[in-house]
Amino acid sequence: MKKIILVLIFLSLAVSACAGTAPQTTVTPDSIPPAESPASALPTAVSSPRSDVDRPRPGGQPRQGTARPIIAPSLADVTYCTMDGVELKMDFYYPETATQPLPVAMYVHGGGWRKGDKERGAGGAELPALQQAGFLAVAVNYRLAPEYELPAMIEDVKCAVRFLRAHADEYNLDPNRIGVFGGSAGGHLVSMLGTTDESAGFDVGEYLEYSSRVQAVVDMFGPVDLTDIVADDSETVQSALGDFDSALASPVTYVTPDDPPFLIIHGDADKLVPLEQSQSLLAALQAVGVPAELVVVTNAGHGLKPFQGLPISPSHVEIMELIVAFFEAQLQ
Repeated sequence: MKKIILVLIFLSLAVSACAGTAPQTTVTPDSIPPAESPASALPTAVSSPRSDVDRPRPGGQPRQGTARPIIAPSLADVTYCTMDGVELKMDFYYPETATQPLPVAMYVHGGGWRKGDKERGAGGAELPALQQAGFLAVAVNYRLAPEYELPAMIEDVKCAVRFLRAHADEYNLDPNRIGVFGGSAGGHLVSMLGTTDESAGFDVGEYLEYSSRVQAVVDMFGPVDLTDIVADDSETVQSALGDFDSALASPVTYVTPDDPPFLIIHGDADKLVPLEQSQSLLAALQAVGVPAELVVVTNAGHGLKPFQGLPISPSHVEIMELIVAFFEAQLQ
């Protein structure tokens, strides 16, 4: 029944997108983990697919803002690459049952490129729903500013994708079905994964015989044209960029017809990363024929937090369902 509901939601979005000429949509209301993994590390149950944002906290208060996943990882703190002597870690969330190599949904956290963790952030709450839907959900850390500047973070997440492909048999995943999602700075990084190939120069380090290209991208309110944000004198962006060219760090710079499908989600009241950023990415993708859709969340600020206490639409749960449905359509 749940799959039927998800499919109906996704089809209704597709019909709406085809019905008009506007470039954006405003929405209203069986593998086994590696044999060498210890049994104690495997999931014992699949959690409810409800978003942690909407799950009641002790005392009955709803959780607001970003949150931890509501389940423990099946495998935690696996070193995927070492950059500048820094061991970069990822967590694996296996579905309870599956019989074939698994499609992957890789989560990249936000935090202005200078803070955050793979266990937190907008998108982290979606890990249980993706796990239950049959995906191998993966969450990654990367080097942070100001100690490390762009493009270090881009290089790290690209190495994470190459690691997954290099160890596909070991971790029982399908190297041809890898999707990525993230919010804010994480949205920027997954958009870079979607738009750049080896020619961009960000593939450095280990596993260079494997591609870092991905098959689907969910960008949640990520900055995609850093030249505009730099022009607005953003201290956060300047700190992450250092001396790196803002145009070369911008996903819109690299858009080509062979890019994967994009689902872009952005709040209409976002004051930190303006909605125009996502609109520009949507326009660039659609101009070259890349399947792309922008879901504008009403009454939502940055991080999809309610603006002035008003309920957001679609809700956090509905957004989670849209993300799952998108990955199911593109990767399963």
